[in-house]
Amino acid sequence: MIFGYDAEKYRKDFPILSKDLIYFDNACMSLKPVQVIEKMNEYYKEYTACAGRSSHRLAAKVEDEVAVSRNELKNFVNAKHDSEIIFTRNTTESINLVANSIGLGEGDEVIISDKEHNSNLIPWLKLGKKGIKVKVAQSNPDNTFNLENFSKCLTPKTKIVSVVHSSNIDGVTNPVKEIAKIAHKNKAALLVDGAQAAPHKDIDVRELDADFYAFSGHKMLGPTGTGVLYGKIDFLEKMDQFIVGGETVIDSTYTDYKMEKIPMRFEAGLQDYAGIIGLGEACRYLKKVGLKKIEQHEKKLNSVITEGLADDKNISIIGPKEPEKRGGIFSFNVKGMKPNDVSKILESSKSIMVRGGAHCAHSWFNNHRLDGSARASLYLYNTEEECKIFVGEVGKILTMKV
Repeated sequence: MIFGYDAEKYRKDFPILSKDLIYFDNACMSLKPVQVIEKMNEYYKEYTACAGRSSHRLAAKVEDEVAVSRNELKNFVNAKHDSEIIFTRNTTESINLVANSIGLGEGDEVIISDKEHNSNLIPWLKLGKKGIKVKVAQSNPDNTFNLENFSKCLTPKTKIVSVVHSSNIDGVTNPVKEIAKIAHKNKAALLVDGAQAAPHKDIDVRELDADFYAFSGHKMLGPTGTGVLYGKIDFLEKMDQFIVGGETVIDSTYTDYKMEKIPMRFEAGLQDYAGIIGLGEACRYLKKVGLKKIEQHEKKLNSVITEGLADDKNISIIGPKEPEKRGGIFSFNVKGMKPNDVSKILESSKSIMVRGGAHCAHSWFNNHRLDGSARASLYLYNTEEECKIFVGEVGKILTMKV
């Protein structure tokens, strides 16, 4: 137990943790508590039906449960209206929806940071082939956000700024509130990739003043294939539809159609009702634990790891030296070893699951001439004892390098 936070209290809710393993790959995928699993099964066992299409009681139950989940997500990010919450499959789809619907034209500019996940890079690069200019704001030497560099990128042609909230490379959280002020002063919209922030800290989109905020369910105890796009209602009303078809229209003829109201006009086809309902349950679970408590717990665990390993000359940590600036991520390289080899040794020795590679941020690693990194990412159910075991096993690898 660290400073009153008892991870053991929550571990019993995660069936997979009964196995002999240490799961430190939470930035890729979080584990699922039994409450979420049971809520999804409830849909399949008790009211499997379509929402918005049929008029019987099973369909009505699905509609009610989806509405409850939408309201949960609204409260989770402190949106103003339920209709500002659009269900997607993941952060990637949410970002693509905005990129292809906000109405960018030839000569318009988009600004991103140099630490974006491919999901917040490739959609803009693809638009670059249609005459959209993508500008990259360079970070500070310690990988923190440089507001001056960002400000210099802005011009009257800048239409949207799209930046990560917390980096999956090193866990650094960007100053979104300050970025929003600068972007809005320039009359540019702000899209925030919140995939690595929403599971780990309190999110208030109104306080941040983000015009769009995208995140995924699978990283926040929720089902795979679920995601959310928050958008200010004024922006959503003006946006084009990205994917169209069933559920996106009120009526159609052979020559025309009438769009559905928001958010349904952006939720094409049959939805993952079980997933959406399960995602709502994941929000309830996280709020019960407390996002502020989770954030502090992860930072303290990261301190345990950092203090145990940072002084060894054969290890290099990506990001700031201070663990509190890296949240729950400890991304590192061992001199003379490939990241995937480090991850394989950790699994074979003590069943420690970390990720090795470029973490879908190839552009950053290529720019820094690195193959990638081994990344340990922590969450609410990880313990100090697990961190000490990790330190010991990495220490053995480092001893091999002496």
